[in-house]
Order: sequence, then C-alpha cells, then structure tokens
Amino acid sequence: MDEELSYAYAVVRPASALDEDALRGVEGVASAAVRLVDAGAVAAAVSSVPEGEFSEEALKVRLENLDWLERVARAHHGVVEFLAARTTVLPLRLATVYVDDARVRDVLHRGAETFTRMLNRFADHVEWGVKVYAEAPRGPAAPDGADADAPDPGRAYLRRRRQQREDRGAAWSAAAEAVRRIEAEAGGVAVELAHHRPQQGQLAVGTGENVANDSYLVPNDRSDEFCERVRRSTLDLPGVRVEITGPWAPYSFAVLTEPDAPEEMRTP
Repeated sequence: MDEELSYAYAVVRPASALDEDALRGVEGVASAAVRLVDAGAVAAAVSSVPEGEFSEEALKVRLENLDWLERVARAHHGVVEFLAARTTVLPLRLATVYVDDARVRDVLHRGAETFTRMLNRFADHVEWGVKVYAEAPRGPAAPDGADADAPDPGRAYLRRRRQQREDRGAAWSAAAEAVRRIEAEAGGVAVELAHHRPQQGQLAVGTGENVANDSYLVPNDRSDEFCERVRRSTLDLPGVRVEITGPWAPYSFAVLTEPDAPEEMRTP
C-alpha cells in the first residue's frame, strides 16, 4: 500500500466554522477528505495524498503534465475558496506537501508570528483581478486580388498596412490610459496592488491583446465601489476591453518574504 503524505492548502485560524462537521464532505486533491492540523494560534487545512504521486521526485514529472496539473489546481482552489467563504485564509502554493501532520504542525509553530501577521492583514479583504485588453478596430479586409487590380497595388498594400499599424497604436495608447485611470481610481479603494505578466497564447481569453493583468486587495465592504470605479473610469475609451474577476482569496498577496518565514511553506 502506498504511503501517504500531508498536502497543505492554506493557513487559517482555528474556528468553529471549520470544525470536523463543517469539513465533512469537502473533497480536496486526489479526492481526499480535508482536515485541520491545529497548532494553537494558527492551523492548516490538509489532506492525505499518495506518496507515489506527490513525493518530490514524482512531482518533478507530474507538474509537467498539464491535465494532471489542472485537476490538482482545481481541487486546490476549491478547498481554498471553501475556507475563504468561512474565515480569513493565507493560501499556500500548489503542491505544498509534508511527510506527515507532525511536520505541518512544526512548521506552523515556527511560523506562527508571521502567519498571524498576514492573517490580520487579510482579514475582511478580498482579491479582485483586473485585465485590460487593447482591441484594434478591424477594418474591411481587402478582397483577394484587390491590390493587384488597383492602379498602384504596392502603394495600396502599404497604405492598408500603415492604417493597421495606426489603429493598433491607437488601441494600445487607449489601453495604457485605461490602466493609468484604473490605478488612479482603484487607489482610492484598494489597499494593495500586484502586477502580473500579461497573458498570452493559450492563457489569453477573448479578443484583443492583454496589456495589463493586475490584482487588487480590497476591503470586503468596498468591493461594489471598487468594481464600479473600474468600470466607470474607462467608459469613454474606444478600443479597450476591461475584464474584472473575483472576489478571490488573496492569492496574489500571500507571499512570505520575511526572514522568519519557514522555507518549507512559501506561498504562491
């Protein structure tokens, strides 16, 4: 029989909302049950996972398998969101695995001060994502052979290419202005901002080019105001699409950089 390891999802404060009855039926990674490992002031939500699939050596291979990675990420996210709906959470990075619960408890004890400080910082706050896309207008395409039939086909082609470049430049300028306005408006509500790399290729969803991919930490009770400010700030900008996602647990801000943070429990 395969030995089991302890997979950790997030650090929380022990609370009645997360007792054994509340966690019953919650399914985590590898369809495993979720439990709390209590360490006094803080606790961690964990599941038992097979060593053959989640050992350090196995993960080097598994993390290259996109189908496997997607399943694990969905399960991980599902547990974190379940916790976030009931208490303040400090999400941990994907595939944070320990040899057993005793090791998890040891890490919690050693990092209790840091974890408590971050949980205090995230209390009553949520993360909102804001993506800005530049959408150059699509002019009518020249029919096949149209340039060849023009009095000067080379000049007609260059003129059309120049117009495309100008349209793209105008869209990017409008998108840059949208980013500036959003940051200015959101600055009156959000308490922190995190910049991410713009999404490209398979990660990009919808039309246009993603020019900004940012996350904002916002007080719960000002979420509606935040979203309204973002929407209102770009209404008059043509060629710009703004996508707001959330609310999420504070994934983008759960970064342990303090020297006293346990190395084994770095966050995303």
